[in-house]
Amino acid sequence: MQSALRWVLWDVKDTLLKVRFSVGEQYCREAELMGLSFKPVEVNSAFRQTYKIYSNKYPNYGIAQGLNGHSWWTAVVQDTFSLCGVQDPALLKTLSHNLYHNFSNAQNWEVFNDSKKVLEDCSSLGLKLGVVSNFDKRLETILKSCDLLSHFSFLITSEESGAAKPSSLIFEQALQKCGVPSAQVAHVGDHYINDYLASRSIGIHGFLLDRDNKYNQSDIPKEHRLNSLEELPSRLQEQMD
Repeated sequence: MQSALRWVLWDVKDTLLKVRFSVGEQYCREAELMGLSFKPVEVNSAFRQTYKIYSNKYPNYGIAQGLNGHSWWTAVVQDTFSLCGVQDPALLKTLSHNLYHNFSNAQNWEVFNDSKKVLEDCSSLGLKLGVVSNFDKRLETILKSCDLLSHFSFLITSEESGAAKPSSLIFEQALQKCGVPSAQVAHVGDHYINDYLASRSIGIHGFLLDRDNKYNQSDIPKEHRLNSLEELPSRLQEQMD
């Protein structure tokens, strides 16, 4: 006899919301306020290069090396603009400070059209909701500014937990907060490894959100795939009956 679902855990970025404009566009807008002019494609390229270096050398915001989300992002922004030719330390400091805080605002994030309604539908089914996200501690502020925070009983970010998906540690912390076995918990996310495989590896009912039909792996049963969040409530209902 299967255990009835009690909780739904959520990924956030690219599941419930996304960056409104490209990093290059948003960085360029801030640079223009400082009297600088760059092309978004140039900044995007520098950002991708820098982000890859820092993600490999200092994973999960460099927590294990004594960094945190703020210092990690400050370094990424400054090194991105350094690659674009900015050398003035004061200017780099101002750019990184402003951009770090800019990304806490709803103006820089776009909530998917199906997000709020599906969160409400899940709550109407009697399910409790929590967040498990590879994000820094700004997430609470972002969710509040996007009018999503009130849907969740708890948030766990990788910066605050010290573990990042696909590590089972961050999911185990979430299960402790849920207070129920993994068989009574579902998880929804857009990443095949970090969300789908990682959650299912410890017995959580993982659903893969594939809005753009990117994943065609044969090991993903049709009932585990979602083309939109609107498909989720009925799938959850099946687990509850």
